[in-house]
Amino acid sequence: MWHALNLSYDATDKVYQRRVAEENRERVRALIDRRIKERIPAVYLTGETWFAGLPFKVDSRVLIPRSPLAELIERRFEPWIDSSQVRSILDIGTGSGCIAIACAKAFSKARVDATDISKDALAVAQINVRRHRMNRRVQLVKSDHFSALHGRTYDIIVSNPPYVGAREMKSLPPEYRHEPAMALAAGREGLDSVRAIVGEAQRHLRPRGILVVEVGNTEVAVKKAFRDLPFTWLEFERGGGGVFLLTAEQLESK
Repeated sequence: MWHALNLSYDATDKVYQRRVAEENRERVRALIDRRIKERIPAVYLTGETWFAGLPFKVDSRVLIPRSPLAELIERRFEPWIDSSQVRSILDIGTGSGCIAIACAKAFSKARVDATDISKDALAVAQINVRRHRMNRRVQLVKSDHFSALHGRTYDIIVSNPPYVGAREMKSLPPEYRHEPAMALAAGREGLDSVRAIVGEAQRHLRPRGILVVEVGNTEVAVKKAFRDLPFTWLEFERGGGGVFLLTAEQLESK
């Protein structure tokens, strides 16, 4: 409704007293109609969403930002790392660029590499990088996980990769069909991308660096697949879960 009426999200309570013209009412009804009949996610209809307190352009070329990682970024990944020492961050599977840009905002002295295998996703991320004036500090890289990074190392590697298994993909609500399948599907068990990240991350982490990955409902499968890894499973005040953390030293010892 706010989008259809072109209202500011920080408008005062007085806005509720305004009379809405029939033309504008119809604009609201049309959006709600599409949301119901076509099962299109609301933010695809408006073209905008928010992540870590920041606005982002989104469309069906990218996954809708909904990660609990926002809360962790707002806390500057503390107490898991000394935030004052962070100078380089990698976001794998950046999509809209929301995680990378939020990290750049949170760490004013850090440079951020944001990778994605999808050219379409990187095009949307570029719009958001320009919008937030982060061209100098956020570099977008077309890469299949670490393939194009050529030995670069980071203090923080963070990722919300594809992690939906084949069975779960078939049972997802219709809304998810509007999102790019390659940003969701990750093989039979949902582990294809996670295996690639865990397998290579240690070579790209600096001493005392951390790896943070969201795996959602695949948490149980991850625990079974990597029984020897001492995962720390993070908790969030605002809800959400399925996010693990490993240090460079923990990865090196395995």
